Amino acid sequence: MATRATRAVRIGRLERPALTGVLVREVVNFSSYWRSATFSSTVEPTIYLLAFGFGFGSLVSTIGGYDYVEFVGTGTVATAVLFSSAFPAMFGTFVKYQFQRTYDAILAAPVDTEELVTAEALWIATRAGVYGCVPLIVAMVFGLPPAWGMLTVPFIGFLAGYGWACFGIMTAGFAKSIENFSYIISAVLTPLFLLAGTFFPIDGLPEWAQVLAQFNPLYHCVQLVRHAAFGFEGWVDLYHVGVIVAFGLLMWRLAIFAMERKLIS
Repeated sequence: MATRATRAVRIGRLERPALTGVLVREVVNFSSYWRSATFSSTVEPTIYLLAFGFGFGSLVSTIGGYDYVEFVGTGTVATAVLFSSAFPAMFGTFVKYQFQRTYDAILAAPVDTEELVTAEALWIATRAGVYGCVPLIVAMVFGLPPAWGMLTVPFIGFLAGYGWACFGIMTAGFAKSIENFSYIISAVLTPLFLLAGTFFPIDGLPEWAQVLAQFNPLYHCVQLVRHAAFGFEGWVDLYHVGVIVAFGLLMWRLAIFAMERKLIS
């Protein structure tokens, strides 16, 4: 393991060779399991889209001024981003440092914890940005009209995915066992997932729930994707971007702190 003295010399630096080295390792490693990762990260959100879009869609034709399939199709993008960032980050990080000891080997090279966490989150966020487009493409097949604003969806997915990737890394850093993730999934991610405006508009919820939704990064991702598909709303969208960026920066620093506690002796 790296020593505290080594950390003191390197902390605070994000060197491109170190970031590139970790990213290249992830890309090479990903080439051996990309099929299963892509399947798990895209099929479940697509099932949600089809089930809710055509299930409830047969009962509710329009909602919030949109056809229900279009409403759910744009909202499910955020679900795909969450599934392809927070969950892989939690379980992947825990396995790498607890069982495979991958991070011990990486930190033996000229890479510090900050660079390791940053590169891991960047890679997961890149995947999330790509996977988030799948439900949107499916929705387009079933009637969602294409728009130029949709070209920004991968970037929205990347921004949101970075924050959730750091959240997953932070969770893994604080977790004492892999079973602890059940608490996070049930008590944190599931409520945020349901309170994101993915399947129903939040303006029909109690006022306190609407206030809580403003602190939910997933809600802001949903709003940005909807506006990308149906028309941006200027300063409102900058507010949504600001919340997502602030969430990402906060989770990034917390993830570094958590992993330093776990990896640095």
